[in-house]
Amino acid sequence: MGTPLRVLIVEDSDDDCTLLVRRMRRQGYDVAYERVETPSAMSAALDAQTWDLVISDNAMPYLDALAALAILQERELAVPFIIISGQIGEDAAITALEAGADDYLMKDKLARLQPALERALRKTSRRREGDDQG
Repeated sequence: MGTPLRVLIVEDSDDDCTLLVRRMRRQGYDVAYERVETPSAMSAALDAQTWDLVISDNAMPYLDALAALAILQERELAVPFIIISGQIGEDAAITALEAGADDYLMKDKLARLQPALERALRKTSRRREGDDQG
């Protein structure tokens, strides 16, 4: 049994979502996930349960990564947010990181997924521990 991980996946492609979940499972995570692709579906998913991680595609018809990040930030949730994109320019990646995304990855370079997950989850754990002590 792997490390439990509840992931909200903001993605408009079933195939890309399936590949992403399969990769996380191969990396040792016991993934429970929900895929959303609209602002209302994301809001409902955030209201329904606690998530360990949000992974978002960068550009989709109804919700882009920055809008998804804004929805998460409005709720003031300490949940890591990672962008995975088929194509993201350097300027867009910098903008996303400055807006508060924890990391961004290219879909064709998912070898960085596990280190990105581990780093984001450690950062969130430290942030939550600080909140508990404050």
